[in-house]
Order: sequence, then structure tokens, then C-alpha cells
Amino acid sequence: MQYFDCDKIRYEGPGSKNPLAFKHYNPDELVGGKAMKDHLRFAGAYWHVMRNTLGDPFGAGTAHMPWDDGSNSVENALRRVDVFFEFLDKTGIEFYCWHDRDIAPELNDLSASNQALDTVVEKLKTKQAETGVKLLWGTACLFAHPRYAQGAATSPDARVYAYAAAQVKKALECTKALDGLGYTFWGGREGYATLLNTDMKRELDHLAAFLHMAIEHADQIGFDGPFYIEPKPREPSTHQYDSDAAACLNFLRQYGLTDRFKLNIEANHATLAGHTMEHELTVSADVGMLGSIDANRGDPLIGWDTDQFPTDIMQTTQIMLVVLGMGGFTTGGLNFDAKRRRESHDPLDLIHAHIGGMDAFARGLKIAHAIREDGRLAAFVRERYASFDTELGRRIESGACSFAELEKLALTGGEPALASGRQEMLENLINEFL
Repeated sequence: MQYFDCDKIRYEGPGSKNPLAFKHYNPDELVGGKAMKDHLRFAGAYWHVMRNTLGDPFGAGTAHMPWDDGSNSVENALRRVDVFFEFLDKTGIEFYCWHDRDIAPELNDLSASNQALDTVVEKLKTKQAETGVKLLWGTACLFAHPRYAQGAATSPDARVYAYAAAQVKKALECTKALDGLGYTFWGGREGYATLLNTDMKRELDHLAAFLHMAIEHADQIGFDGPFYIEPKPREPSTHQYDSDAAACLNFLRQYGLTDRFKLNIEANHATLAGHTMEHELTVSADVGMLGSIDANRGDPLIGWDTDQFPTDIMQTTQIMLVVLGMGGFTTGGLNFDAKRRRESHDPLDLIHAHIGGMDAFARGLKIAHAIREDGRLAAFVRERYASFDTELGRRIESGACSFAELEKLALTGGEPALASGRQEMLENLINEFL
């Protein structure tokens, strides 16, 4: 039975008026000698495509999911797998991501939950073999169940900590079984509501120990993919320890975790952190720590994680400038951690939403490549820092200068003539390509 009332989505070009066609995403089109699909590495988010009912804090879910009988059964979970792979086939998306509790039910005890997970993973493995679809990354849901109300790896209760460890152990094993390319930690409950009842140092020490145990177990089972941490400043906690890229990098360095961890940056989380997506990506990529991206956008008028589909061509261009600048993705990709609006409740709206996101990133890729090929932007930046390519600049950057030496130059050299930053000119340059 087919649940999405459309044929496989094809590329028809910018002139097409067909709402069920790609206008810009042509998967095999070469951009800089590399296929567009290999640049972008789109992934479907199982939790949004198959499990998001489109509820919000003020109302129940509206999503029409005719394949789902509403039960917390393994049979229902297995049925969802077939529907999800129909969706991936029709959109041409070649990767996916999951939480353990998205793909299989949490039952009356951990052993039963693990058994249910194994059953669904076997079916996922079969569907991957049939289709060639790959698991971009897996993760454990350590935030939804009431046991995690006060944290998982930062819980004040050692028994909750142990339960979380067991859940991650199993999720890692399932990721390995599905040849997953990576594994993500999102610390939705790893933070605090008030410091009055929180020993922050102890919680951070516990979190680091937890992540070191994850590395140890990954080595034991032969999982050699990267681990990702996904920054987010707040919601559901008042403050989450993975608040932004800089905080995550500081934590990883402090606890000796940089060899195995990179960051998975989400656009909506950057907004909530008071940063731009471009900033968070640049902070990560500049130190070789950008691993993957959750592709969505937020609403500046709403102060929570709205997870809207990316449609802003300027933003997708900025993202792809950073991705191309770091040499492209290796194990990571663009995961659509995005949901339809509550009013867009039909299954076909899932297709429309992903078409829009994929086209937006295809345009961003082509524009970013054209900007890099043009060279004017990069040339301006190089020229702006040209004084640091002189003998003086090289001595400063190598650490060979002293304050006394620089003071002597300042006293004898006169007032520096500062060149314009030409922000408006550069914005006009970018708009030439948009």
C-alpha cells in the first residue's frame, strides 16, 4: 500500500510549475566536479517524518498518519518502517537519522524495550539492503521519559545514570548493526532549572565520564564513527550544558574528548543561543570540529524550537560556503530536523516540505560554489589581513614579538590609516549571486 499520493519526485528545472518536482535539486548534477547529492548528503529525521503528531503547547496533534494505529506495539513500529522507506524513495533522500524510542516502543522494562528495538533494527537492516539507504547517525532518547526529568548523564540519581548508560549502550550497538556513520548526543535534559539545587561541577564530571564510557564501548564493539554533540542553550532546561558551539568545544577540550567528538550544528539552536548559524558553523569548522548539520530554521518571533523547514536562500548559501570551505562532509550531512506547520497535516505536506528544503540547499550550494569560483570575496578578506603577511605580521602570528617591540613601532610609526571594511559592498557582491 502506498501512503504518499505522488510519484517519485524528479528534477524539472527552474521553469517548472509542478509543486511535486525539484526546481534546483538535480542529484547527479556536478558542482565543482562532485555530484550535488554527494555535496549535500540529505537525511530524513525519523522522529519528524514518522512520529511528529504536530502538537504544540496549546493543542493536540493534527497530523494525519493513516498508517499508524496509535498503539505502542512492535507491529505498529514495523509498519512505520515501510512507510518511512516509501517516503525516502519518493524524495530521493539517501540517509536517515533516528532516536531509539522513535523507531521502537519503550515497553514495561529495559529488556523488553531492547528486544523490541532489535526486532525493528532487523527490519531497518533489510530495508537498507534493499534500497541502499544509509544511517547517517543514531542516538538515544534521554529526555522524553519521566525518569530523565532531572537529567540523564547529569542526573543526581546514580540509578537513573545507570539506566541512561544502558540505553546508550544498546543504541550504539544498534547503530553499529546498521552500519551507522556516526552517533549523536543531544543533552536536552543535561542542564539545570536552578543552581540552588545543582552541583554543576559534579554534573559536568559525570557527563564527561559518561562520554568516555561511550567511547570505550564503541571501541569494544568496533564502532569507529565519530560522536557528535549538538549544542542548544535552553528548552527544555533553563540552561543546558551544551549551550553553544564554543561551550561544547570548551567542555570537550577540558575533559579530553576532542579526538572522538565533533559537533552537529542546528540552525534553530543557533538562533536560540543568540548566534547566527554562520557563526556557529564557523566556530566549529575553524578548529576542524564541524561534523554534521541539522537543517532547519527558527522563527525570530517565537522563543522556542520551532524546527521549520529551511527556505532562506541567504542562509543556505552561508551554510554551504562554510561546508565547501572545510572541504565538504565526510561522515556527516544535512539532516532535516524540521517539521511541517501544524496546519499542514496531510502526508503529502511532508513531501512538499522536503522538496522546499532540498531545493533551498541546492540553490545555496550552487551560489556558494559560484562565489568561491568568482574569488572576489576571498580576495577582499585576504587583502584586509595583508599586513599580517609582512615580516611584522608573521612575527606577531608566530609569537616572536614582545610588547616592548610593538610599543617601539607604535611610538615611531604614527597613527595607522585603517582601510574600510566595505560591508555594504560585500553584501552587494553576495546579492549579485542570489
